[in-house]
Amino acid sequence: MNIKILTLFPQMFNDFQNTSIIAKALKNQKLNLELIDIRDFADNKFKQVDDYPAGGGQGMVLKVDVIYKAIQSVKTDDALVVLLSPKGKVWDQRKAYTWSKKYKTIILICGHYEGFDARISNYCDLEVSIGDYILTGGELASMVIIDSVARLLPGVIKTESHLNESFNNDLLDYDVYTKPVVFDNKIIPEVLLSGHHKNIDDWREKSRIYNTYSKRKDLLKKAQLNLQQKNFLNIIKKDCKEEEN
Repeated sequence: MNIKILTLFPQMFNDFQNTSIIAKALKNQKLNLELIDIRDFADNKFKQVDDYPAGGGQGMVLKVDVIYKAIQSVKTDDALVVLLSPKGKVWDQRKAYTWSKKYKTIILICGHYEGFDARISNYCDLEVSIGDYILTGGELASMVIIDSVARLLPGVIKTESHLNESFNNDLLDYDVYTKPVVFDNKIIPEVLLSGHHKNIDDWREKSRIYNTYSKRKDLLKKAQLNLQQKNFLNIIKKDCKEEEN
């Protein structure tokens, strides 16, 4: 996968490219990152990429002509052009899976200052937000998206490692434990030490349902539960009601 990042601060990606899963994906040529400095497309000696908002107001606005030239410099017929913006659709695991399988080239446009000239959206395929909050710029958001997609690319990490992660099938992950068996009078569930694989699998599935029900009920509205999961959910609901009473 090729990801091209339009940014005012390419230096922010130095450590990102040399750390953990991203470094591995780059080394194994599963991922290619290209950093494009937006200032290189400014048309004056001061490298000005922004200007005051039309109609007055606070802050500075990124110029449409500069961003357009930056996009055109790297755009290909198969590229998905994405504007990182708090106005965009919220990023989630479903989108990460879709992008990892569907697209070979992605262009991420990182904003800064007060925002973008609204006309820039005419040259993008979609707008994406990583959450309902404001960041100083789109660089951190782009790193979040790149990391969440790159780890799903074939050959980056073992497929088994992400099959049951949180948000897969709209369920949270099950609880995990490791040694010591007892810490501060808190004990690892006995079933996990039993060696009985069927019982362990059942416990983990029930743990996924419990975590989702107790922490993110909203996810269950979208989840496609099988018969076993529905039975676990009914048991959990009953247990929770009895605890409340």
